[in-house]
Amino acid sequence: MVQEQITDAKARMHKAVEALQAELATVRTGRASTGLVEHLKVDYYGTPTPLQQLATISTPDVKMILIQPYDRGALTAIEKAIQKSDLGLTPSNDGSVIRLSIPPLTEERRKELAKHVRKRVEDARVAVRNIRRDVHEHLRKIEHDHQISQDDLKRSETELQKLTDDQIKEIDRIGHDKEQEVMTV
Repeated sequence: MVQEQITDAKARMHKAVEALQAELATVRTGRASTGLVEHLKVDYYGTPTPLQQLATISTPDVKMILIQPYDRGALTAIEKAIQKSDLGLTPSNDGSVIRLSIPPLTEERRKELAKHVRKRVEDARVAVRNIRRDVHEHLRKIEHDHQISQDDLKRSETELQKLTDDQIKEIDRIGHDKEQEVMTV
Protein backbone atom coordinates (compact mmCIF):
# COMPACT_ATOMS: atom_id res chain seq x y z
CA MET A 1 0.00 0.00 0.00
CA VAL A 2 2.76 2.45 0.96
CA GLN A 3 4.99 1.37 -1.91
CA GLU A 4 2.10 1.88 -4.35
CA GLN A 5 1.83 5.50 -3.17
CA ILE A 6 5.57 6.07 -3.57
CA THR A 7 5.53 4.49 -7.04
CA ASP A 8 2.55 6.64 -8.03
CA ALA A 9 4.32 9.76 -6.73
CA LYS A 10 7.45 8.84 -8.68
CA ALA A 11 5.47 8.42 -11.92
CA ARG A 12 3.57 11.70 -11.43
CA MET A 13 6.77 13.61 -10.59
CA HIS A 14 8.48 12.15 -13.63
CA LYS A 15 5.57 13.35 -15.79
CA ALA A 16 5.98 16.86 -14.34
CA VAL A 17 9.67 16.80 -15.33
CA GLU A 18 8.80 15.53 -18.83
CA ALA A 19 6.19 18.28 -19.21
CA LEU A 20 8.81 20.87 -18.27
CA GLN A 21 11.23 19.46 -20.83
CA ALA A 22 8.57 19.53 -23.55
CA GLU A 23 7.60 23.08 -22.68
CA LEU A 24 11.19 24.31 -22.59
CA ALA A 25 11.82 22.73 -25.99
CA THR A 26 9.42 25.31 -27.42
CA VAL A 27 11.41 28.23 -25.97
CA ARG A 28 13.31 29.91 -28.73
CA THR A 29 17.08 30.14 -28.50
CA GLY A 30 19.56 31.52 -31.00
CA ARG A 31 19.64 28.12 -32.73
CA ALA A 32 17.06 26.51 -34.97
CA SER A 33 15.15 23.70 -33.29
CA THR A 34 12.25 21.66 -34.60
CA GLY A 35 10.71 21.89 -31.11
CA LEU A 36 9.84 25.51 -31.82
CA VAL A 37 7.18 24.62 -34.37
CA GLU A 38 6.32 20.92 -33.92
CA HIS A 39 3.28 21.54 -31.74
CA LEU A 40 1.87 24.54 -33.60
CA LYS A 41 -1.79 23.93 -34.39
CA VAL A 42 -2.59 24.31 -38.07
CA ASP A 43 -6.19 24.73 -39.24
CA TYR A 44 -6.17 21.83 -41.71
CA TYR A 45 -9.56 21.45 -43.40
CA GLY A 46 -11.28 22.92 -40.35
CA THR A 47 -9.46 20.73 -37.81
CA PRO A 48 -6.66 22.06 -35.58
CA THR A 49 -3.80 19.63 -36.31
CA PRO A 50 -0.25 19.63 -34.89
CA LEU A 51 2.26 20.67 -37.53
CA GLN A 52 4.37 17.55 -36.99
CA GLN A 53 1.45 15.46 -38.34
CA LEU A 54 1.24 17.54 -41.52
CA ALA A 55 4.87 17.97 -42.52
CA THR A 56 8.47 16.88 -42.24
CA ILE A 57 10.33 19.38 -40.08
CA SER A 58 14.12 19.59 -40.29
CA THR A 59 16.99 21.93 -39.49
CA PRO A 60 19.44 22.00 -42.42
CA ASP A 61 21.65 24.45 -40.49
CA VAL A 62 21.67 26.27 -37.13
CA LYS A 63 19.76 29.31 -38.45
CA MET A 64 17.06 27.63 -40.57
CA ILE A 65 14.00 25.44 -40.05
CA LEU A 66 12.68 23.67 -43.14
CA ILE A 67 9.05 22.54 -43.25
CA GLN A 68 8.00 20.24 -46.08
CA PRO A 69 4.27 19.44 -46.00
CA TYR A 70 3.02 16.04 -47.07
CA ASP A 71 0.12 17.80 -48.82
CA ARG A 72 1.03 20.91 -50.83
CA GLY A 73 -2.47 22.23 -50.19
CA ALA A 74 -1.51 22.71 -46.55
CA LEU A 75 1.26 25.21 -47.34
CA THR A 76 -0.86 28.33 -46.88
CA ALA A 77 -2.51 26.97 -43.72
CA ILE A 78 0.92 26.21 -42.22
CA GLU A 79 2.16 29.65 -43.20
CA LYS A 80 -0.85 31.30 -41.53
CA ALA A 81 -0.37 29.25 -38.35
CA ILE A 82 3.28 30.34 -38.11
CA GLN A 83 2.34 33.98 -38.66
CA LYS A 84 -0.39 33.81 -35.98
CA SER A 85 1.95 32.20 -33.44
CA ASP A 86 3.99 34.28 -31.00
CA LEU A 87 7.29 32.98 -32.42
CA GLY A 88 8.07 36.22 -34.18
CA LEU A 89 9.26 34.37 -37.29
CA THR A 90 8.34 35.20 -40.88
CA PRO A 91 7.82 32.14 -43.10
CA SER A 92 9.24 32.06 -46.61
CA ASN A 93 7.10 29.94 -48.95
CA ASP A 94 8.59 28.82 -52.28
CA GLY A 95 5.62 26.68 -53.37
CA SER A 96 6.89 23.34 -52.06
CA VAL A 97 8.58 24.06 -48.72
CA ILE A 98 8.47 26.72 -46.01
CA ARG A 99 11.72 28.13 -44.69
CA LEU A 100 11.96 29.83 -41.32
CA SER A 101 15.08 31.88 -40.80
CA ILE A 102 16.00 32.21 -37.11
CA PRO A 103 17.33 35.72 -36.45
CA PRO A 104 19.79 36.28 -33.61
CA LEU A 105 18.16 37.25 -30.32
CA THR A 106 18.70 40.65 -28.75
CA GLU A 107 20.09 40.85 -25.22
CA GLU A 108 16.74 42.15 -23.95
CA ARG A 109 14.85 39.25 -25.57
CA ARG A 110 17.36 36.76 -24.12
CA LYS A 111 16.71 38.13 -20.64
CA GLU A 112 12.94 37.89 -21.20
CA LEU A 113 13.28 34.27 -22.33
CA ALA A 114 15.52 33.42 -19.35
CA LYS A 115 12.88 34.91 -17.04
CA HIS A 116 10.22 32.79 -18.78
CA VAL A 117 12.39 29.68 -18.31
CA ARG A 118 12.82 30.44 -14.59
CA LYS A 119 9.05 30.83 -14.22
CA ARG A 120 8.40 27.48 -15.93
CA VAL A 121 11.03 25.82 -13.73
CA GLU A 122 9.38 27.23 -10.60
CA ASP A 123 5.97 25.98 -11.83
CA ALA A 124 7.46 22.49 -12.23
CA ARG A 125 8.94 22.64 -8.71
CA VAL A 126 5.54 23.61 -7.33
CA ALA A 127 3.91 20.73 -9.22
CA VAL A 128 6.39 18.26 -7.70
CA ARG A 129 5.85 19.69 -4.21
CA ASN A 130 2.07 19.44 -4.66
CA ILE A 131 2.44 15.77 -5.59
CA ARG A 132 4.55 15.24 -2.47
CA ARG A 133 1.93 16.99 -0.33
CA ASP A 134 -0.91 14.88 -1.77
CA VAL A 135 0.92 11.60 -1.20
CA HIS A 136 2.05 12.72 2.26
CA GLU A 137 -1.54 13.53 3.27
CA HIS A 138 -2.71 10.15 1.98
CA LEU A 139 0.02 8.35 3.94
CA ARG A 140 -0.91 10.21 7.12
CA LYS A 141 -4.54 9.31 6.59
CA ILE A 142 -3.83 5.58 6.25
CA GLU A 143 -1.53 5.78 9.30
CA HIS A 144 -4.33 7.53 11.22
CA ASP A 145 -6.67 4.69 10.17
CA HIS A 146 -4.07 2.25 11.64
CA GLN A 147 -3.42 0.56 8.29
CA ILE A 148 0.33 1.22 8.61
CA SER A 149 2.58 1.79 11.62
CA GLN A 150 4.25 5.07 12.58
CA ASP A 151 7.60 3.55 11.63
CA ASP A 152 6.29 2.75 8.15
CA LEU A 153 4.99 6.31 7.90
CA LYS A 154 8.39 7.77 8.86
CA ARG A 155 10.22 5.51 6.39
CA SER A 156 7.82 6.39 3.58
CA GLU A 157 8.05 10.12 4.41
CA THR A 158 11.83 9.91 4.20
CA GLU A 159 11.66 8.05 0.90
CA LEU A 160 9.11 10.52 -0.46
CA GLN A 161 11.29 13.47 0.55
CA LYS A 162 14.36 11.92 -1.11
CA LEU A 163 12.34 11.32 -4.28
CA THR A 164 11.11 14.92 -4.21
CA ASP A 165 14.63 16.29 -3.70
CA ASP A 166 15.95 14.21 -6.61
CA GLN A 167 13.19 15.43 -8.95
CA ILE A 168 13.72 19.07 -7.94
CA LYS A 169 17.48 18.72 -8.58
CA GLU A 170 16.66 17.35 -12.04
CA ILE A 171 14.25 20.24 -12.69
CA ASP A 172 16.89 22.75 -11.58
CA ARG A 173 19.49 21.12 -13.83
CA ILE A 174 17.14 21.22 -16.84
CA GLY A 175 16.27 24.86 -16.12
CA HIS A 176 19.92 25.86 -15.67
CA ASP A 177 20.92 24.15 -18.93
CA LYS A 178 18.08 25.84 -20.85
CA GLU A 179 18.88 29.23 -19.33
CA GLN A 180 22.53 28.85 -20.36
CA GLU A 181 21.39 27.89 -23.87
CA VAL A 182 19.14 30.96 -24.08
CA MET A 183 21.84 33.35 -22.82
CA THR A 184 24.57 31.97 -25.14
CA VAL A 185 25.16 34.31 -28.04
